[in-house]
Amino acid sequence: MKDGTKGGILAGLRVVEAAAFVAAPLGGMTLAQMGAEVIRIDTLGGGLDWRRWPVTEEGTSLFWCGLNKSKRSVALDLSRPEGRELAMALVCAPGEDAGLFLTNFPPRGWLDHEKLRARRADLIQLTLMGDRHGGSAVDYTVNARVGVPLFTGEPGAEGAVNHVLPAWDLVTGQMVAVGLLAAERHRRLTGEGQHVKLALQDVGLAVMNHLGFLEEARRGQPRQRHGNELFGAFGRDFVSADGVRVMVVGLTLKQWRSLCEALAIEAEVAALGARLGLDLDLEGNRFLARRELAAIVGPRIAARRYEDLAAAFERQGVCFGRYQDVAQLVAGDPECSPANPMFSSIRQPGVGEMLAAGLPLDFSAHERLPAAPAPRLGEHTEQVLQELLGVNSSEFGRLHDARIAVQAPPVGGGGGGL
Repeated sequence: MKDGTKGGILAGLRVVEAAAFVAAPLGGMTLAQMGAEVIRIDTLGGGLDWRRWPVTEEGTSLFWCGLNKSKRSVALDLSRPEGRELAMALVCAPGEDAGLFLTNFPPRGWLDHEKLRARRADLIQLTLMGDRHGGSAVDYTVNARVGVPLFTGEPGAEGAVNHVLPAWDLVTGQMVAVGLLAAERHRRLTGEGQHVKLALQDVGLAVMNHLGFLEEARRGQPRQRHGNELFGAFGRDFVSADGVRVMVVGLTLKQWRSLCEALAIEAEVAALGARLGLDLDLEGNRFLARRELAAIVGPRIAARRYEDLAAAFERQGVCFGRYQDVAQLVAGDPECSPANPMFSSIRQPGVGEMLAAGLPLDFSAHERLPAAPAPRLGEHTEQVLQELLGVNSSEFGRLHDARIAVQAPPVGGGGGGL
């Protein structure tokens, strides 16, 4: 089965992507893992994230491989007019389910929407920006602006604590996919294309508002640092008798009662509530009494080995999680293995055998597509130019010899970078 007809809930949809880093490639990969044909336009030698860390000992970017699974790659010399002309032709190639373009590069030159729309009036282009003015921003700078590093960390700490998870990029990546699909539905109903703009910073500001952080501050109660404690209910980390650190959460009433039953602390908790004059069935009151509750919960956890504790927690339906590092996760957790149908083992060029996650969504009407490797740079150049633009072998030979459009050498063919 050729690329682009691989099945999945979005089979037949074609998206052209010119993008780097996290959010935009993640949006494209999300669509690809639902069955859309996603074609990357790559510059010769690779783009901004072609060598981004983490990398293998041989220098292959695991970052790039991870965010470009299931896509195709066309390598063009975008510094030359003929290369840019080919790129524009690919974006605007005909097809009822084509004409969708995703980029996080400034919309100028060959990426200019008006230039592209002149070639295809119903073009849908989604341009991801740092801020709404077109300025540069990344997850770390957005986090700094919205204040998260100043309420992350231990109570009383000073200075900023940066978060290593690129949360805004990840949310934005999913909004990229949603935005393209929404615009495609509008086009299907009306025939109209459009230019969709999305700013990473606006996503961060929106989520801060959705979660109540902005209104807290407006009312003079900005979020404080609470370390590892869950805000607004009871939850924090404890250590078992054999030194295993575990996070326990009593957010809902069911979760809280399950924790109390598993540790047999119902009577102590009831006495504490009476002494403090707090109904501890209410999650906010559990937060107010979090230190007193921790003094009850902590010793019970510290008195039991993790294996026994986990068995009791599972029997009662406690919400808990064992802390483990990533090495422990990949070495021994069955949820991070092919035992979980989201995962499979693939052969990734430049890496070898690789654990790969497919789509987390599980549609009842469509079988989940297995993860597919990220392409080698320019792996599909000749195939795509032939399929979409009708470039024959002779013409492609000329383009290849002139290094305007370059095909990756065969696997094991001894070729180096493009």
